[in-house]
Amino acid sequence: MPGWETGTGDIIEEMPSPSFTHADSRRLAEISYDRAVEELAQGDVAAAISGFRDALTADPDFSDATHGLIHALRLAGRLDEAVEVTQALIAAHPDDTLAHTSLSILYQHQGKVPEAEAAALKAKLLGWKQQLREQAAAEGGK
Repeated sequence: MPGWETGTGDIIEEMPSPSFTHADSRRLAEISYDRAVEELAQGDVAAAISGFRDALTADPDFSDATHGLIHALRLAGRLDEAVEVTQALIAAHPDDTLAHTSLSILYQHQGKVPEAEAAALKAKLLGWKQQLREQAAAEGGK
């Protein structure tokens, strides 16, 4: 069929891309995420990394997938890459306590003790702030 093939014979390149809603993108991300978690549980770290990246391609704001990717990269020994992903997550979500905790763990694995301690302190402070906000909200609701 004319117009369906490129010079390489790749039909997909010529097909119009579907229009997805945010909900559709999130659902695709969740499917990829769930698959990646299963692969990680089965010990296939490389497949899990790919799955978490697929989830983030579908929905770049899916922070659970980012946390999964960080964990999988650490397990694969790709610490520098894991640190980069974690730092990007922190830049986008500075109050993400788990991201600061993950950064501390990564720095520990790299032998960067002062950086690890600073990241752990930041995580602890963010956790306390969150507790205070929750306590204030609970007391305000009485």
